[in-house]
Amino acid sequence: MTTPPPASGAVPLPFDALPSPLDAVPELRAAARWMIAAFGMVGAALIGGGPLVAVGKVRGLGDAVLAGVALLVALAGVSLAVWQVSRVLIPPVTTTATLREPALRGLRELIDAAPGDFFGTAATGVDDLLRHRAVAVNVQRALAAETDPDRRRLLGRHLERARANVARTDPHVRWLLAMAHVWQIRAALHTARRWCLLAVLLVAAGAVGFLTVTGRA
Repeated sequence: MTTPPPASGAVPLPFDALPSPLDAVPELRAAARWMIAAFGMVGAALIGGGPLVAVGKVRGLGDAVLAGVALLVALAGVSLAVWQVSRVLIPPVTTTATLREPALRGLRELIDAAPGDFFGTAATGVDDLLRHRAVAVNVQRALAAETDPDRRRLLGRHLERARANVARTDPHVRWLLAMAHVWQIRAALHTARRWCLLAVLLVAAGAVGFLTVTGRA
């Protein structure tokens, strides 16, 4: 899915010529599935016929316990990797409130450093872009509670301007939410990759320990 071209007469957005950020989601999740499959094959190898035959050759309770612990450590590494990577496949909930979460701090800093590249003249930053919705909601609430006719007419004019600003900035907000959605999946994948490094160490340590114990039999 790519960003549709602007309507005739509409002011083009800075990102109109670029693919939608959501186009990256299938590739990120495909990478996660590949990582799960790879660790799944490692797990299958660890509990396959070869290791079980080797366990049967172990003599003595001490060596049997050590071999079992080593195999459990290796399987724990596989389980850790699969569990962490599978979190990438869970669709995150993305709202404007999500933009305040620590995981999206990097995205906000990137945009706020050069807001013109992302929002053109529509806003001077993320907070400035989102404030129009908050203003419209607050004016609407004030209008609903107001009984004075003059005040209601004044608030009505303010609400019209607020709604116009919301309509003007909505395309940027939708693009921002799409980018935030992808950023969350990207952050989850990066976190999973770090956990996978620990998982590889656990698998290696467990496999070496297991082979060492069974090799003495």
